Amino acid sequence: MDKKIILITGAFSGLGKTCAEYLAQKGFIVYGADRKVSADNSPQVRDGVIMLHIDITKPESIQATVQTIIDAHGRIDVLVNNAGMGIGGALELATPEEIALQMNTNFMGTVNVCNAVIPQMRRVGGGKIINLSSIAGIMGIPFQGFYSASKFAIEGYSETLSLELHPFKIKVILIEPGDFSTGFTAARIVSEQTKNSEYYSDKFAKCMAVIEKEENGGCKPIKLAKVMYRIVKKKRPKFRYKVGNIVQINFARAKAFIPSRTYQSLLRFFYKL
Repeated sequence: MDKKIILITGAFSGLGKTCAEYLAQKGFIVYGADRKVSADNSPQVRDGVIMLHIDITKPESIQATVQTIIDAHGRIDVLVNNAGMGIGGALELATPEEIALQMNTNFMGTVNVCNAVIPQMRRVGGGKIINLSSIAGIMGIPFQGFYSASKFAIEGYSETLSLELHPFKIKVILIEPGDFSTGFTAARIVSEQTKNSEYYSDKFAKCMAVIEKEENGGCKPIKLAKVMYRIVKKKRPKFRYKVGNIVQINFARAKAFIPSRTYQSLLRFFYKL
Protein backbone atom coordinates (compact mmCIF):
# COMPACT_ATOMS: atom_id res chain seq x y z
CA MET A 1 0.00 0.00 0.00
CA ASP A 2 0.95 3.66 -0.26
CA LYS A 3 2.12 5.65 2.74
CA LYS A 4 -0.04 5.23 5.82
CA ILE A 5 -2.79 7.82 6.20
CA ILE A 6 -2.95 9.11 9.76
CA LEU A 7 -5.58 11.31 11.42
CA ILE A 8 -4.70 13.01 14.72
CA THR A 9 -7.25 15.05 16.62
CA GLY A 10 -6.23 17.95 18.83
CA ALA A 11 -3.22 18.60 16.59
CA PHE A 12 -3.12 22.39 16.74
CA SER A 13 -0.83 22.45 19.79
CA GLY A 14 0.77 20.37 22.52
CA LEU A 15 1.20 16.62 22.24
CA GLY A 16 -0.97 16.37 19.13
CA LYS A 17 1.03 18.97 17.23
CA THR A 18 4.38 17.39 18.09
CA CYS A 19 3.20 13.89 17.23
CA ALA A 20 1.66 15.01 13.94
CA GLU A 21 4.79 16.84 12.85
CA TYR A 22 7.09 13.98 13.87
CA LEU A 23 5.05 11.40 11.99
CA ALA A 24 4.94 13.67 8.93
CA GLN A 25 8.73 13.95 9.07
CA LYS A 26 8.88 10.15 9.05
CA GLY A 27 7.12 10.09 5.69
CA PHE A 28 3.50 9.40 6.62
CA ILE A 29 0.58 11.37 5.25
CA VAL A 30 -0.68 13.09 8.37
CA TYR A 31 -3.91 14.99 8.85
CA GLY A 32 -4.16 17.11 11.96
CA ALA A 33 -7.69 18.05 13.00
CA ASP A 34 -8.60 20.70 15.53
CA ARG A 35 -11.44 23.08 16.29
CA LYS A 36 -8.95 25.99 16.21
CA VAL A 37 -8.38 25.44 12.48
CA SER A 38 -10.50 27.59 10.17
CA ALA A 39 -13.86 26.00 9.41
CA ASP A 40 -13.90 27.04 5.74
CA ASN A 41 -13.14 23.42 4.68
CA SER A 42 -9.89 24.36 2.96
CA PRO A 43 -6.97 22.16 4.13
CA GLN A 44 -3.96 24.09 5.44
CA VAL A 45 -0.50 22.54 5.36
CA ARG A 46 1.64 23.35 8.40
CA ASP A 47 5.06 21.77 8.91
CA GLY A 48 4.12 18.89 6.65
CA VAL A 49 0.79 18.27 8.40
CA ILE A 50 -2.48 18.79 6.53
CA MET A 51 -4.68 20.68 8.97
CA LEU A 52 -8.47 20.36 8.95
CA HIS A 53 -11.22 21.79 11.11
CA ILE A 54 -13.05 19.44 13.47
CA ASP A 55 -15.34 19.77 16.46
CA ILE A 56 -15.26 16.39 18.18
CA THR A 57 -18.45 17.15 20.10
CA LYS A 58 -20.41 17.43 16.84
CA PRO A 59 -20.85 14.22 14.79
CA GLU A 60 -21.60 16.18 11.60
CA SER A 61 -18.26 18.03 11.90
CA ILE A 62 -16.43 14.72 12.44
CA GLN A 63 -18.13 13.10 9.44
CA ALA A 64 -17.17 16.04 7.21
CA THR A 65 -13.52 15.82 8.27
CA VAL A 66 -13.35 12.05 7.86
CA GLN A 67 -15.04 12.25 4.46
CA THR A 68 -12.48 14.82 3.27
CA ILE A 69 -9.71 12.32 3.98
CA ILE A 70 -11.60 9.39 2.48
CA ASP A 71 -12.29 11.39 -0.69
CA ALA A 72 -8.57 12.13 -1.01
CA HIS A 73 -7.12 8.71 -0.15
CA GLY A 74 -9.91 6.17 0.15
CA ARG A 75 -8.98 5.17 3.68
CA ILE A 76 -7.63 6.11 7.11
CA ASP A 77 -4.99 3.68 8.37
CA VAL A 78 -4.34 5.14 11.82
CA LEU A 79 -6.62 7.22 14.03
CA VAL A 80 -5.12 9.02 17.03
CA ASN A 81 -7.70 10.34 19.48
CA ASN A 82 -5.69 13.02 21.24
CA ALA A 83 -8.10 15.95 21.58
CA GLY A 84 -9.05 16.80 25.13
CA MET A 85 -9.26 19.44 27.83
CA GLY A 86 -9.17 19.76 31.60
CA ILE A 87 -11.27 21.37 34.31
CA GLY A 88 -9.87 21.82 37.81
CA GLY A 89 -12.16 21.88 40.80
CA ALA A 90 -13.89 19.94 43.55
CA LEU A 91 -16.26 17.21 42.39
CA GLU A 92 -18.97 18.41 44.75
CA LEU A 93 -18.97 21.91 43.23
CA ALA A 94 -18.74 21.03 39.55
CA THR A 95 -21.61 22.53 37.59
CA PRO A 96 -23.67 20.42 35.16
CA GLU A 97 -22.20 22.50 32.34
CA GLU A 98 -18.62 21.81 33.47
CA ILE A 99 -19.27 18.09 33.82
CA ALA A 100 -20.90 17.90 30.39
CA LEU A 101 -18.06 19.86 28.77
CA GLN A 102 -15.41 17.61 30.32
CA MET A 103 -17.09 14.31 29.51
CA ASN A 104 -18.43 15.30 26.08
CA THR A 105 -15.00 16.49 24.97
CA ASN A 106 -12.67 13.86 26.39
CA PHE A 107 -14.84 10.75 26.38
CA MET A 108 -17.71 11.23 23.95
CA GLY A 109 -15.36 13.05 21.57
CA THR A 110 -13.25 9.89 21.39
CA VAL A 111 -16.35 7.75 20.91
CA ASN A 112 -17.72 10.04 18.20
CA VAL A 113 -14.50 10.02 16.17
CA CYS A 114 -14.12 6.24 16.50
CA ASN A 115 -17.68 5.73 15.29
CA ALA A 116 -16.95 7.80 12.19
CA VAL A 117 -13.68 6.03 11.33
CA ILE A 118 -14.39 2.39 12.23
CA PRO A 119 -16.63 1.67 9.21
CA GLN A 120 -13.88 2.95 6.89
CA MET A 121 -11.27 0.73 8.55
CA ARG A 122 -13.55 -2.30 8.44
CA ARG A 123 -14.21 -1.69 4.74
CA VAL A 124 -10.49 -1.82 3.87
CA GLY A 125 -9.72 -4.73 6.19
CA GLY A 126 -8.02 -3.20 9.20
CA GLY A 127 -6.32 -0.28 10.87
CA LYS A 128 -5.12 1.10 14.19
CA ILE A 129 -6.96 3.25 16.70
CA ILE A 130 -4.72 4.93 19.28
CA ASN A 131 -6.65 6.44 22.19
CA LEU A 132 -4.88 8.78 24.58
CA SER A 133 -5.80 8.12 28.17
CA SER A 134 -3.60 9.33 31.04
CA ILE A 135 -2.12 8.14 34.29
CA ALA A 136 -5.15 10.08 35.59
CA GLY A 137 -7.12 7.24 34.00
CA ILE A 138 -5.32 4.81 36.31
CA MET A 139 -5.53 6.77 39.56
CA GLY A 140 -7.97 9.44 40.66
CA ILE A 141 -6.25 12.84 40.79
CA PRO A 142 -7.63 15.27 43.41
CA PHE A 143 -9.44 18.31 42.04
CA GLN A 144 -9.20 16.73 38.60
CA GLY A 145 -12.04 14.32 39.29
CA PHE A 146 -14.07 14.58 36.11
CA TYR A 147 -10.89 14.69 34.02
CA SER A 148 -9.92 11.42 35.70
CA ALA A 149 -13.45 10.07 35.17
CA SER A 150 -13.24 10.87 31.44
CA LYS A 151 -9.93 9.03 31.18
CA PHE A 152 -11.17 6.05 33.23
CA ALA A 153 -14.07 5.91 30.77
CA ILE A 154 -11.65 5.86 27.83
CA GLU A 155 -9.82 2.96 29.48
CA GLY A 156 -12.95 0.82 29.80
CA TYR A 157 -14.23 1.84 26.38
CA SER A 158 -10.91 0.98 24.71
CA GLU A 159 -10.63 -2.41 26.43
CA THR A 160 -14.07 -3.38 25.13
CA LEU A 161 -13.52 -1.81 21.71
CA SER A 162 -10.34 -3.84 21.29
CA LEU A 163 -12.28 -7.06 21.81
CA GLU A 164 -15.14 -6.13 19.50
CA LEU A 165 -12.91 -4.94 16.65
CA HIS A 166 -10.47 -7.85 16.75
CA PRO A 167 -12.40 -9.87 14.11
CA PHE A 168 -12.01 -6.96 11.69
CA LYS A 169 -8.21 -6.70 12.16
CA ILE A 170 -8.58 -3.26 13.72
CA LYS A 171 -6.11 -2.87 16.59
CA VAL A 172 -6.93 -0.61 19.52
CA ILE A 173 -4.05 0.84 21.53
CA LEU A 174 -4.09 2.89 24.73
CA ILE A 175 -1.38 5.44 25.53
CA GLU A 176 -1.30 6.57 29.17
CA PRO A 177 0.89 9.68 29.38
CA GLY A 178 2.25 11.07 32.60
CA ASP A 179 2.95 14.78 32.89
CA PHE A 180 4.23 16.52 29.78
CA SER A 181 5.26 20.13 29.39
CA THR A 182 2.64 21.55 27.01
CA GLY A 183 0.05 24.31 26.90
CA PHE A 184 -2.44 22.05 28.70
CA THR A 185 -1.70 23.67 32.08
CA ALA A 186 -2.40 27.20 30.90
CA ALA A 187 -5.54 26.12 29.06
CA ARG A 188 -7.11 24.37 32.05
CA ILE A 189 -10.49 25.77 33.12
CA VAL A 190 -10.59 26.48 36.85
CA SER A 191 -13.77 26.20 38.90
CA GLU A 192 -14.59 29.60 40.38
CA GLN A 193 -16.84 27.96 42.97
CA THR A 194 -13.92 25.85 44.21
CA LYS A 195 -11.53 28.82 44.28
CA ASN A 196 -13.98 30.73 46.47
CA SER A 197 -15.16 27.84 48.64
CA GLU A 198 -14.62 28.13 52.39
CA TYR A 199 -14.16 24.35 52.49
CA TYR A 200 -11.91 23.72 49.50
CA SER A 201 -10.05 26.89 48.49
CA ASP A 202 -6.88 26.36 50.57
CA LYS A 203 -6.56 22.67 49.74
CA PHE A 204 -7.33 23.41 46.08
CA ALA A 205 -4.59 26.03 45.85
CA LYS A 206 -1.98 23.75 47.44
CA CYS A 207 -2.94 20.78 45.29
CA MET A 208 -3.02 22.75 42.05
CA ALA A 209 0.43 24.18 42.81
CA VAL A 210 1.78 20.62 42.95
CA ILE A 211 -0.07 19.61 39.77
CA GLU A 212 1.12 22.63 37.79
CA LYS A 213 4.71 22.20 38.98
CA GLU A 214 4.70 18.58 37.81
CA GLU A 215 3.12 19.49 34.47
CA ASN A 216 5.45 22.40 33.75
CA GLY A 217 8.46 20.26 34.63
CA GLY A 218 7.14 17.26 32.70
CA CYS A 219 8.64 15.39 29.78
CA LYS A 220 9.07 16.93 26.35
CA PRO A 221 6.32 15.96 23.87
CA ILE A 222 8.85 14.42 21.49
CA LYS A 223 9.16 11.51 23.94
CA LEU A 224 5.56 10.54 23.30
CA ALA A 225 5.86 11.21 19.56
CA LYS A 226 8.65 8.65 19.29
CA VAL A 227 6.54 6.04 21.10
CA MET A 228 3.64 6.77 18.77
CA TYR A 229 5.92 6.29 15.77
CA ARG A 230 6.92 2.85 17.05
CA ILE A 231 3.26 1.93 17.55
CA VAL A 232 2.37 3.02 14.02
CA LYS A 233 5.24 0.98 12.58
CA LYS A 234 4.77 -2.09 14.75
CA LYS A 235 2.79 -4.97 13.25
CA ARG A 236 1.57 -6.22 16.62
CA PRO A 237 1.69 -3.34 19.11
CA LYS A 238 0.88 -3.85 22.75
CA PHE A 239 -2.54 -2.81 23.96
CA ARG A 240 -1.27 -0.39 26.66
CA TYR A 241 1.71 1.98 26.75
CA LYS A 242 2.63 4.14 29.74
CA VAL A 243 4.83 7.07 28.69
CA GLY A 244 6.45 9.77 30.82
CA ASN A 245 8.56 10.36 33.89
CA ILE A 246 9.83 7.03 35.18
CA VAL A 247 8.80 7.81 38.78
CA GLN A 248 5.22 8.59 37.74
CA ILE A 249 5.05 5.55 35.49
CA ASN A 250 6.35 3.20 38.18
CA PHE A 251 3.91 4.66 40.73
CA ALA A 252 1.04 4.07 38.30
CA ARG A 253 2.19 0.48 37.81
CA ALA A 254 2.47 -0.02 41.57
CA LYS A 255 -1.27 0.49 42.03
CA ALA A 256 -1.77 -3.18 41.21
CA PHE A 257 0.39 -4.21 44.17
CA ILE A 258 -0.08 -1.56 46.89
CA PRO A 259 -3.14 -1.84 49.18
CA SER A 260 -5.78 0.71 48.16
CA ARG A 261 -5.81 2.68 51.40
CA THR A 262 -2.03 2.89 51.43
CA TYR A 263 -2.07 4.07 47.83
CA GLN A 264 -4.59 6.79 48.68
CA SER A 265 -2.46 7.87 51.64
CA LEU A 266 0.51 8.28 49.34
CA LEU A 267 -1.57 10.36 46.94
CA ARG A 268 -2.84 12.59 49.76
CA PHE A 269 0.73 13.12 50.96
CA PHE A 270 1.99 13.96 47.48
CA TYR A 271 -0.83 16.39 46.70
CA LYS A 272 -0.66 18.02 50.16
CA LEU A 273 -4.17 17.06 51.25
